[in-house]
Amino acid sequence: MGSEISEGSGVLARVLRGGIVESVHFGYLVILARDGSVLFSIGNPAVSIFARSSLKPLQLLASLRSGFSPHDDAELAVAASSHSGEPMHLAAVRQILANANLYESDLQNTPALPLDNEAAFEWRLSGHGPESLTQNCSGKHAAMLSACAASGWDTEAYLDRDHPLQLAVRKTIAELTEDVNPPSVTVDGCGAPLFSTSLVGLARAFSKLATAASGTPEARIAAALREHPELVGGTGRDVTLAMQAVPGLICKDGAEGVYAGALPNGTAFAFKVLDGSGRPRPAILARVLELAGAGQLPGVNIIALNELGTVPVLGHGQPVGAVEPAF
Repeated sequence: MGSEISEGSGVLARVLRGGIVESVHFGYLVILARDGSVLFSIGNPAVSIFARSSLKPLQLLASLRSGFSPHDDAELAVAASSHSGEPMHLAAVRQILANANLYESDLQNTPALPLDNEAAFEWRLSGHGPESLTQNCSGKHAAMLSACAASGWDTEAYLDRDHPLQLAVRKTIAELTEDVNPPSVTVDGCGAPLFSTSLVGLARAFSKLATAASGTPEARIAAALREHPELVGGTGRDVTLAMQAVPGLICKDGAEGVYAGALPNGTAFAFKVLDGSGRPRPAILARVLELAGAGQLPGVNIIALNELGTVPVLGHGQPVGAVEPAF
């Protein structure tokens, strides 16, 4: 991956200020039909990336298969989330732990304050500092711990890359992405093992989740994301707004400019902003959804979708330009 990742990329977005292109965001993008054929691409779809938190629905699938037994879809949704640390998120994470007779102290994800500014202010006001519970990956970690408890696996070593759960995660990712090359393995920001995928493999995996047969673990995850987009991200987050605007959409944001998702018909996408910036992601996401056919879905909120894609560039607090997709 390393130095080769910049080779063969294309322009995903431009930053316009006063009618002049001020900055350019390069990257990779792919849109797949349900049969796996490429409908649209920028750069090499086979490029290897770290999908970061866009992997969470796949990691959740491994936890479900390994014994995680959520009581409701809210617990499933927060287990796939990069949540904002609002009270609704913390309540769902605590419930996962309680169901498995686990405690907040069992969580080993990196302590952090809530992502949501208001939630972080209230958390600090109540006398708390950075904690594992309020870090955005706590739902994923709670589900992993629950799976370990159900399977009789060591809960203290659940983040070891050779732990049975992480081996199951690796196997599940390979199954859904259909990647043939062995993944690069490192550590994610939260402390969990992180496995690389191809960009096209990531899109392929989301297509499988979106079209899974009813009653399967894959279908349960897709249903939970659709039912509780507010738990997958949080108030004002683009991942939440997108799923609220497009009926049946499942999608997941990731650090360093990654996004992946799929429409209910199996049309899927994934993109990686090469400089890792989150700024152009909403504009790119809205354009990708347009190209994928989201605007033709029954019940789609076109106004909300257009608002999602509007990313103003400010001068003295006023719009003087915009971040626009370049495709």
